[in-house]
Amino acid sequence: MSDADTPDVLVLRKGTHGTPIEQYADAIRDRLPDHTVSLARTPAEEREAIRTARFVTGMTLEENLLAVAETLEVFACAYAGTGHLPLDSLEERGVAVTNASGVHGPNIGEHVLGAILHFTRRFHVGARRQRRREWRHYKAHELQGSTVTVVGLGAIGTAVCERLDPFGVETIGVRFTPEKGGPTDEVVGFEDDAFDDALARTDYLVLACPLTATTRGLIDGDAFVTMNPEAVLVNIARGPVVETDALVDALRSNLIRGASLDVTDPEPLPEGHPLWTLGNVQITPHNAGHTPKYYDRLADIVAENVRRFDDGDVDDLENQVLP
Repeated sequence: MSDADTPDVLVLRKGTHGTPIEQYADAIRDRLPDHTVSLARTPAEEREAIRTARFVTGMTLEENLLAVAETLEVFACAYAGTGHLPLDSLEERGVAVTNASGVHGPNIGEHVLGAILHFTRRFHVGARRQRRREWRHYKAHELQGSTVTVVGLGAIGTAVCERLDPFGVETIGVRFTPEKGGPTDEVVGFEDDAFDDALARTDYLVLACPLTATTRGLIDGDAFVTMNPEAVLVNIARGPVVETDALVDALRSNLIRGASLDVTDPEPLPEGHPLWTLGNVQITPHNAGHTPKYYDRLADIVAENVRRFDDGDVDDLENQVLP
C-alpha cells in the first residue's frame, strides 16, 4: 500500500461478542463520511496497511504488528481494558492510546440489575421447581431497603448505581480515591477497616473494578467470613478479583447466599469445575458486555477522536490512557 492509499482510519480484523468486525468499520464510515476507513481482513493486509497508518483501531495490537507500524500516532482500543496491550512499547514510541470506557455502561448496568433481581426474587428456585412441574411456594426477598456495595465507580459502576436508584437501596461505593466521591450514599477506599466494614453491611456486592495489584484476590476467604451469610456476590469485573477456591468454599458452607459470575478464574471455566453444579450460582460466559449497540457506541468515541486528531489535538482525546 502506497502512502497515497493510506486510509484515515485503519480497522484491524479481530471482532468481539460474535459480531462481525465489518459492522464496526461501517459504523465509523457512517460517522465520518468524508474520511477513508479501511478494514484489514487478513494478517497480511494488517501488516501491509499498518505500515503507513497513523490512526488505527482494534481489539488488540500485538507486539509484532506494532513493530512494523512506522507512522502510528493513535491506537483506539476497542476494549475498556488496555492491560493486554504492549503499553510500554506504545509509550516508548509516543503513540496515544484510547479505550472504550463508557461503551458498556447501559448493558452491563442492566446485567447487574438483572442478576440482583434474580437472587432477590429467587428466580433460580422458581425455574428449578418449574422444570420439576412442582407447584410449591418458596420464600423470596425484597431489594428495597438492602445495602448494595459497588466496587469500582467508573462508567460501569456509575451505570449500576443509576439503575439501582429507583429501588430504594442504600449504596456504598469503593474506589481508589474516595475523596473524589461518587454516585453512592457513601464512598470508602480499599483500606482494611473501611472496606471490611462495608463488606459486613452488604447485601449485594457488585465487583466492577479493574484488575490491579490492589484488587487481585480482593475477595478472599477472610472477606467471605466478614460478609453477611445472606449476601450475594455479582462479579462483572475480572475473575482473579475473587479467589475461586475461597468462593467455592463460601458457597458450599453457606458463608454467602449466592453468586452471579460473568467472569471466572480460570476462564473459560473448565467443564468439570464445581461452580457449574452449585445451585446457588448463576454463570454467564463473559457476556455482560454484549449489546447490539456496542460498535455504535464505540464508533461515536472513535469518530470524535478522529476529528480531534485532524485538528491536531492528539493530547486531548476522549478516553485517553496514554500518554
